[in-house]
Amino acid sequence: MSEHPAATTRSRVRVPLRFQDGYSVDADLVTFHGLTDGQEHVAVVLGDPGPVPLVRLHSECLTGDVFGSARCDCGPQLREAVERIAERGGVLLYLRQEGRGIGLYNKLDAYALQDQGLDTYAANAALGLPEDARDYTAAAQMLTALGIGELDLLSNNPDKAAQLRDLGIAVRDRVPTGVFTTAHNVRYLRAKVLQTQHTLPLGELTERSAV
Repeated sequence: MSEHPAATTRSRVRVPLRFQDGYSVDADLVTFHGLTDGQEHVAVVLGDPGPVPLVRLHSECLTGDVFGSARCDCGPQLREAVERIAERGGVLLYLRQEGRGIGLYNKLDAYALQDQGLDTYAANAALGLPEDARDYTAAAQMLTALGIGELDLLSNNPDKAAQLRDLGIAVRDRVPTGVFTTAHNVRYLRAKVLQTQHTLPLGELTERSAV
């Protein structure tokens, strides 16, 4: 088990969340002091978290979360996560790690390479960047500051669970998200399955990519 430096909560404010499809919920947004990477990550506390809350680590995606880009599944995953966590009680950590940690400009450069035929991971590599640069130490700090030592993780990504466990957070179960395919993101989703073992139905993605 790795140790991580302590962080503390900085502020907590109630915010009404409203989504384009009409779904709405009130949430507490929590900010922090002492996060190891110096980024302005925020915790979105939804419902009444119990002793083992449902938690999602959601990496910021300006193109998907804000502009509704169909090249990824980030926006629909964020919308789904907020409702599922609110129903059960838990926390969504909104992490400022655009483009799996490479930043917005580099992500858009990678998109240009994907248009030439590279998958999302190969495009990062062609730019001399890591396939996935995300580090979840700050996420573990945030959870500890919120008093969360055990959780169920809402994620298709086994690396998130592995990193949290290495950082001393007990992940009781990994709960898969829904599958949100478009004509533009099937190759992206297939790459996540084949390259980083995301738990998505590969057969279904294969069928859709052939349509």
